[in-house]
Amino acid sequence: MPCIELGMHAQTGHHDMKQKTESPESLDARLRKVYDQLSVTDRRLADVVMANKKDLLAYSATELAGLAGASKASAARFFRRLGYSGFSDFRQHIRAQVSQQSPLARIGRAPARQSESARLQTHVQNDVVRLNSLLDGLTEDVLEQTLALLVQARRVWIVGYRNGCMTAFYASALLSQVRPDVNLLNELSGREAEFLADLNDKDLLLAVDFRRRTSRLPRIVAAARSNGPRVLLLTDTPLSALASQAAAILHCPSQTEQVFDSYVSAVSLLNFLATAMAARAPKQARDRLSRIEQLHAALGDLETDS
Repeated sequence: MPCIELGMHAQTGHHDMKQKTESPESLDARLRKVYDQLSVTDRRLADVVMANKKDLLAYSATELAGLAGASKASAARFFRRLGYSGFSDFRQHIRAQVSQQSPLARIGRAPARQSESARLQTHVQNDVVRLNSLLDGLTEDVLEQTLALLVQARRVWIVGYRNGCMTAFYASALLSQVRPDVNLLNELSGREAEFLADLNDKDLLLAVDFRRRTSRLPRIVAAARSNGPRVLLLTDTPLSALASQAAAILHCPSQTEQVFDSYVSAVSLLNFLATAMAARAPKQARDRLSRIEQLHAALGDLETDS
């Protein structure tokens, strides 16, 4: 299935890092481990599981099998292939995983007698691991495709909710300095439909998909795609349910055993992409930044550096 294969093949280089930063018992890890060896039927089941990842607790084994066009016996074998004793064991695992995604579930896990400087050192070291993983996880082909999408699009639209909101805002603030027509859908205050109606195949939608995921983001992406724009997906999992709709996928691991996930790799990557865009179209970027600086001077809204 495209959404899983694209994520997996683009990200195999950072497999060792993932083992260090996420539980080996996670559903994503189990699927990545066996996906290439799955039968056609089992791949359909894997596709259905990932497409309905946020709502898995609402489905029975029979319902999931029906969505995949598989028998209940095939579904039972599929869940055993993933290492579960059966569907009940699978549901219990998903229930626990959903609960652990909340920062509330991670409070109190840090060693009680560790010094604050030692905790800070661990925190920084974990972020260094995430930053290093970008070198393994993003191939030259993915970067070339990403930059082509960002530079050539008529307009760039950006959207991200909850934990993706800050990254979406940063992307909008940075990219708008090196190219025109960058728009943040988050700021439309319920007027998304009016703007989505104007999108076409010359536009690009940058969707930020970080846990804890909202039900709103897939609806916005699907609505945008109905008008033809390409999708650039920035996500913390190579098995995002939105991957099948994306022209390119940027994987930025954020998950952590600390209370709050870290988005340092996503911020660093966006900084790099904006810099690379300016290098590819230096005259356009220079002219735009010059006009922006002239307007700041006219408005007098920035303090002069001492």
